[in-house]
Amino acid sequence: MERKLRQAGQDQGRPTIPLPKTDKPVIPEAYTRFDQHPGYLHLRIMNDGAARMGVRSPFFKLHEGIAGAETRIGGKKYINYASYNYLGMSGDPEVSQAAKDAIDQYGTSVSASRLVSGERPIHRELERELAQLYDVDDAVTFVSGHAANVTTIGYLFGPRDLVVHDELIHNSILQGIQLSGAKRLSFPHNDADALDQLLASQRHEFERVLIVLEGIYSMDGDYPDLPRFIDIKQRHHAFLMVDEAHSLGVMGATGRGIREHFGLPGNAVDIWMGTLSKALAGCGGYIAGETALVEHLKFLAPGFLYSVGMPPSVAGASLAALRGMLAMPERVKTLQQRGALFLDQAKANGIDTGYSTGLAVIPAIVGSSLRAARLSAALFERGINVQPILYPAVAEQSARLRFFVSAMHSEGQILQTIETLTQHIQTI
Repeated sequence: MERKLRQAGQDQGRPTIPLPKTDKPVIPEAYTRFDQHPGYLHLRIMNDGAARMGVRSPFFKLHEGIAGAETRIGGKKYINYASYNYLGMSGDPEVSQAAKDAIDQYGTSVSASRLVSGERPIHRELERELAQLYDVDDAVTFVSGHAANVTTIGYLFGPRDLVVHDELIHNSILQGIQLSGAKRLSFPHNDADALDQLLASQRHEFERVLIVLEGIYSMDGDYPDLPRFIDIKQRHHAFLMVDEAHSLGVMGATGRGIREHFGLPGNAVDIWMGTLSKALAGCGGYIAGETALVEHLKFLAPGFLYSVGMPPSVAGASLAALRGMLAMPERVKTLQQRGALFLDQAKANGIDTGYSTGLAVIPAIVGSSLRAARLSAALFERGINVQPILYPAVAEQSARLRFFVSAMHSEGQILQTIETLTQHIQTI
């Protein structure tokens, strides 16, 4: 019809009458403003609600020195349970000197991706000794622990694959699965039977299958029965990945982690993952395993290939911390003793510690985010720094304080903490 009208107008020598244009949809202003983003609005609601109830934000406290068993905030000294410095290696004179020596030799940055010109001998040394730690072929380090999980899972698996994980797995695993496009299924926490049943019904529908566990679960302080999961992965022809962020330096007689705890060979697990920011006093992550896995990631995993290499000071510090851990197993033993003391005393005083086994991570579950925030503030006033874990990081009814125990904590500090915690938990 439009074409006929236009043609008729031309035939009669008259100008064409333009037809009205269809109105374009209006773009809501909220779509062009960060202060209207749903996530930010939710954050404002939480912060404003806490302020109305007289609860200060417990986050982004400014530590004024080394954060170990003790720390200094606002000029005041606190017993500190908010750092992952499990073995006291961050701040150890030999570890600090190793970082300084690496800067003197290699500078503060390698200034390039390792593939092109960022490779340094200290990277190779650290990776070689990590591989020896796990008794596997090789290892590769990443500048971020979170990115190590995201890029490894995101690259190795795809839409025809299945990734099955414990329901309490870390966010970095979930992000990696989302990036991969693989099918994602979870199983109840540490429930090997449920995993076995799941794979019996699902395994045949997929090409590659990956099972992901943690060595120590960072919110709960417990660990899986790893030999049972290894048996399941073998029977169902799956890969097994274990995230040792919180178990390296904590489990086993010499801190070699969950493998040493259960007396397992290195090749019993396909992908060993861990972080350098906790027991190893640095920053970043690593993957250890067979040559084909590590070489593949070095050349093709985007999070390694397109990222600058690890700063020399970080690699030097983590290498020194790794050597220190193996040379001083008494620190690991002390850490385990202090954690057991904390857990035993907490339970004796009626504190809900959930699943914790006392290996460095011990929650005090209080039942609501508001109670957890208020209890954290009350302890802070008494010279104890411990962070609350609030919804949505955990379920609202499972909000908690999370205590990270260090080998440097004294028995007296732990007993004082439990006494103070017991006094306040009954009144908050």
